[in-house]
Amino acid sequence: MSRKRSHARRLALQALYQWQVTGDDLGGIVAQFLEEHPAKSFEVDYFRDLVRGVPARLDELDQTLAPLLDRSVEELDLVERALLRLGAYELAAHPEVPYKVVINEAVELAKVFGAEQSHRYVNGVLDKVACRLRPVETAARRRG
Repeated sequence: MSRKRSHARRLALQALYQWQVTGDDLGGIVAQFLEEHPAKSFEVDYFRDLVRGVPARLDELDQTLAPLLDRSVEELDLVERALLRLGAYELAAHPEVPYKVVINEAVELAKVFGAEQSHRYVNGVLDKVACRLRPVETAARRRG
C-alpha cells in the first residue's frame, strides 16, 4: 500500500468534504489542493480521479449505498457520507485495488476524521458494498 496513494485518498476525502459543505466548483477545489500540497507527497492523478469521479457518479454511488444504510444518505454525518461515497467509488472504479485495501484505508480515515464509532459503521457498510460490487473477490475471501 503506497503512502502516496494513501495521502491522495486523505486529500480526496478533505476535498470531497469541502465540496459537500460549500458546493464550490470542483475545479477550484482541486486547484486549491494542488497549490497547497506538494505534488511529490501524493499521487496527483489518483487524487484527481477520486475527486472528480465521486461527483460524476454520485447518483449511482448513492443508489448503491442507500439499501445498506440505516438512514438516508442525506442524513449521514458529512465525513461518513464523503468516506462512504469515496470507498464505494473506489470499489466500483478501481478493481485493481484490492477491496480490503479500500475498506482499510476508509476505516483509517474514519478514525482520524469521523465521529467516535464511525469507523465501525464505515467498515460494515463498505464490506457490504464490496460484496455487491466485487462478488468474486469477496467470495474468494469467505472461502479461503
